[in-house]
Amino acid sequence: MRRHGVKLGDQQTRRLEWLSHAVGPLAIWNGERPSAGGRYTIVVIDPPTGAGAELLFGAMKSGDAIVIPFGENPAFDFLKSKFTECGTVGVSADGPHLLWWGGIDRSSSSGAAAKPAMRIVSCHPSRVGDLHVYHLRRSLERLGLAFDIEAIDGQDRLTAADKSAFLARMWRRSREPLLYVDPDVMFQAVPDLPQLASCDFAVHKWNGWEMSARTLYFGRSVAAEALLATWHDIATSYPDVWDGYVIDQAWSAVTSQMALDTVWLPRSYHAVAGEADMRRATIVHNLPPTGMDRGADADFAVRARLPRRAGRAGATDSLLVITSEAASDQAVTVVLRDEGSPARDTAASLQALTTAFARDNGGFCRLEVSLCAWQDDVRIVRDAARRSDNNLIEIAPGQTLRPDLFRALAANARSQPFNLVTDRP
Repeated sequence: MRRHGVKLGDQQTRRLEWLSHAVGPLAIWNGERPSAGGRYTIVVIDPPTGAGAELLFGAMKSGDAIVIPFGENPAFDFLKSKFTECGTVGVSADGPHLLWWGGIDRSSSSGAAAKPAMRIVSCHPSRVGDLHVYHLRRSLERLGLAFDIEAIDGQDRLTAADKSAFLARMWRRSREPLLYVDPDVMFQAVPDLPQLASCDFAVHKWNGWEMSARTLYFGRSVAAEALLATWHDIATSYPDVWDGYVIDQAWSAVTSQMALDTVWLPRSYHAVAGEADMRRATIVHNLPPTGMDRGADADFAVRARLPRRAGRAGATDSLLVITSEAASDQAVTVVLRDEGSPARDTAASLQALTTAFARDNGGFCRLEVSLCAWQDDVRIVRDAARRSDNNLIEIAPGQTLRPDLFRALAANARSQPFNLVTDRP
């Protein structure tokens, strides 16, 4: 991968190794599929044209996997839309790119991996009584699954604060990965997908973009624990905010700072009672077929729809956040303007930024990087940086950074955005 300009972190490398064993050997896409038989994990480094995406899709076989190492770049969004999205691995200082993976179908997400123990957990308001969880309890007993179902104090409807507090308590009590479900569900099969994928977190997205807090998987990892803690902090700070928005924001915050390994659960883990293919589902939710369990924030829908469909952060979220040990409360925001540049140039600039900050942070406690494909995105990030009182740098892919980039910015703190890059090579 390094030969192709791809810098991966340890968790991203482990995901690639898992795919190479569970699916097939890695093959860099060069315009045609390897001629030998069998399944492959196709790695796409440069975004294809529309015709190229059609050619790639037509060359893929059922059971193949596709991996995009520069998955943070919107230039890959169209290609992603052709495939079934399976998961992402978030960014970190040692792997500053979002690793995206998918396939023609879900068969690429299975494999002969050992199944670690998993505990199903659920809670319900004490005032609604145990009858509310009758079908859930019976289905778990029939499948022989370990579970804990508890009544908690609260309103008639569970909030994000209720769920996150309950899950935090269960996390401390249990040693197994946790699969949380809302109480009005029924299991029809053993939910083994997150285990087979060995992920940190798994969630279903309504219509491919809107996260649902009704089915949530947390693996036993540092990243999963950080996500759970972040979700709980946001939920308790904003108890009236819809739970799907809260888990979305927690995911966005953690996946920008840690290599959070996420699996996107298929609809079979979030089937709605009465749907035509309900009988083949793993988990069935007692919801109206219209799926009106979603939030009503229309502005949030507009902001999140395109990036979340592509499994990435949008302009209102930081792509990458790196903290330092500097004894300061000063942060710096870097706007990386895409401007239709080649994906490798954008990736190289992102890697150069993280390397420069690690070498000399200039006394800043935090680096926040946003990848902006449109001028409107740039304005959003500028406004957010000003409200946060962050220092601001704007660069374009292909520019060569000064070796003392952040030190020079610190010396000119509180000035207007200025050029801290050399000319293009």
